Amino acid sequence: MSDASATQNGPVLAADGTPLKRSLARALRRQKMRALMLIAPLLLFILVSFILPIGDMLYRSVDNKIVQNILPRTVVALADWDSTSGELPSEAVYTALAADMKEAAAAKEHTKVGVRLNYEKPGVASAFRKAGRRAKKFDLEAGGPWKEAFLKIDKKWGDTEVWRTIQTYSPPVTAGYFLNAVDMRVGVDGAEMRPERERIYMALLKRTLWMSLLITGSCILLAYPVAWLLANLPMRSANMLMILVLLPFWTSLLVRTSAWKILLQQQGVINDLLVWVGLVPDDARLQIINNQFGTIVAMTHILLPFMILPMYSVMQTINPSYLRAAKSLGATNWTAFWRVYFPQTVPGIGAGSILVFILAIGYYITPALVGGTKGTFISNQIAFHISTSLNWGLAAALGAILLVVVLVLYWAYDKIVGIDNVKLG
Repeated sequence: MSDASATQNGPVLAADGTPLKRSLARALRRQKMRALMLIAPLLLFILVSFILPIGDMLYRSVDNKIVQNILPRTVVALADWDSTSGELPSEAVYTALAADMKEAAAAKEHTKVGVRLNYEKPGVASAFRKAGRRAKKFDLEAGGPWKEAFLKIDKKWGDTEVWRTIQTYSPPVTAGYFLNAVDMRVGVDGAEMRPERERIYMALLKRTLWMSLLITGSCILLAYPVAWLLANLPMRSANMLMILVLLPFWTSLLVRTSAWKILLQQQGVINDLLVWVGLVPDDARLQIINNQFGTIVAMTHILLPFMILPMYSVMQTINPSYLRAAKSLGATNWTAFWRVYFPQTVPGIGAGSILVFILAIGYYITPALVGGTKGTFISNQIAFHISTSLNWGLAAALGAILLVVVLVLYWAYDKIVGIDNVKLG
C-alpha cells in the first residue's frame, strides 16, 4: 500500500525516465529557439535598417560634443563668464582660445566648430576661418595680449553674442536643434521664440499635415469607384483595368512628376486646352504649378494606386448576396450601399489612408519639382539640411518631430477607428 501511494504521489516520468514536466519544458524551449532562428534574419534586418537609423537620428538631434572636443580649454575658461554683464571675457579666455585654435588649426578642425556655431550665430564661421589661418603662427610661449590679437584678426571676437553662443553650446548635449526645429532659440533667459521673419518650420509642418490630409482625401474619393469597378467587373475587364492601375509603378517617379510639370505649366497642355475652348483668356492663364495645387494634383496621381489596392482587396472579399438580401428586404440602392456595403469597406479605406498619409508626409521629390516655394513639405527642409547646409543635427530634430507627429496620429487613429479593423484583404 505504501509503495503504491509513493508511486501515485511521485512525479510523472517520460519514456527516458526524466520528469514529464521538465521534459515538456525542454521541448518547448527547443521549439521557441527554432522559431527564433527562423525569424532572426528578419529581426536583424529590422534592427539594421530601421531601429539603428532611428536611434542614430535621435542621438544626432541632441549631440553637441564638437565644441567641447575642439575647444576644451576655452570651454573651461568661459564657464565663469557672465554673458549678461555686457563685458567681453577676460584675457585668460582669449589665451585658452589661442591654445585651442593652434591645435585645431594643425588638425584642420577649426572650421568644424565654426560651421557648428554658425548655425546658431551667422557669421561665426568666418571668424574661425580667419583665426585658423593665423593660428599656425601663434607663439604661445611669448604670451599675449591675445584679446588684442583676436580683435585684429576679426572684430567679431569683440562681440559678446559670439562668446555667448560659444558658452551656450559648449555642453555635450543640447536642446538647441529641437528649439530651432520649433522656431525657437536659446536666449539669455532661456528658450525664446525667434523673430517672426525667421519662423518657418512650424508653418511648414502645418502645411505638410494639411496637404497630406487633402491628398489622402483626394485619393479616397478617386480610388473608391475604381476599386468598386475592379471588384465587380468581369475578370477579363477587371484584369485590364488593374494593368492600368499598376502602370504608374512601372514608370519612374521622376518621369511622372516631370510629366505633370509639363501639363500644369502656364504654357502647358491643360492651359492650352482651356484657352482653346474659351474658358480662360490667353493673357490670364491659370497658375496651377509651383504652388500647393500642383503638389496636391501630382502627389494624388502618384499615390492613388496605394489607395486603390487595399480597397480592392477588401471589396473583393465582400459577398454580393449581402446587397441582394438588403434590397429584398425593401432597402433602396443607396440604403443598401450605405448601410450594408460601405461599412464592410471601411477596413480597406483605413489601410489605404494610413499608407497614403504616411507616404505623403515623407515625400520631397515631387513637392520640390512642382511645389515651388508654397507647395513644399517639411521633408524638403530635412533633405536640404542633410545634403546642402550639412546641418545634420537640425535635420535629425525635424525628422524626430515628424516621427512623433506620425506616431501620435497613428495612436489617435487606433483609438478612434481601431488598428485591428484595418486589413489588406
